[in-house]
Amino acid sequence: MAVRRDVRRFRTDPVDEALLVQCLDTIRMAPSVGLSEPWRIVRVESDLARHAALENHRQINAEALAGYAGETAEQYAKLKLSGMTEAPVHIAVFCDDGTAKGRGLGARTMPEMRKYSVVSAVTLLWLSLRAHGLGMGWVSILDPMRLAQDLEIPSEWALIGYFCIGWPQENTTTPELEILGWGRRAGSLSIETR
Repeated sequence: MAVRRDVRRFRTDPVDEALLVQCLDTIRMAPSVGLSEPWRIVRVESDLARHAALENHRQINAEALAGYAGETAEQYAKLKLSGMTEAPVHIAVFCDDGTAKGRGLGARTMPEMRKYSVVSAVTLLWLSLRAHGLGMGWVSILDPMRLAQDLEIPSEWALIGYFCIGWPQENTTTPELEILGWGRRAGSLSIETR
């Protein structure tokens, strides 16, 4: 778990298909509200789809940069915020909010529980990839509606994340954003009692 980093610097070496499928299969072990299993995985493989996702990221990243000023803008401009051009595997993970599976159990008053279930599945995938030496990077700087449209995704699916998978250039226990001075991890966990 200590080396589970958000990887943005990948080697371009291919990932063995059997190993990738083995890691993706761990998603089935994730807990899900009402046993709804709302995760939907889309492999983004065509040049057209990857180009659309990359252009989406570049545009939204430029807009994000424009939202900063001064020293923070300079620092932001130096950050590498995706591994989309190097990573050999790209997946988009969605939550199917329209699924009938689970018959709504646990989601009537808290429908967001389906999305939390998908995030739990992503975490298991991330740890499985790491256990095999692979890395994964979560690309959150993009327009989710545009991505869904570009990938022709059903309207009831909500994007949870766009992920790049591959062999990391290096393994570290320190987040890259901390190394680059963007921020620091909390030193300890604060737990309140009521």
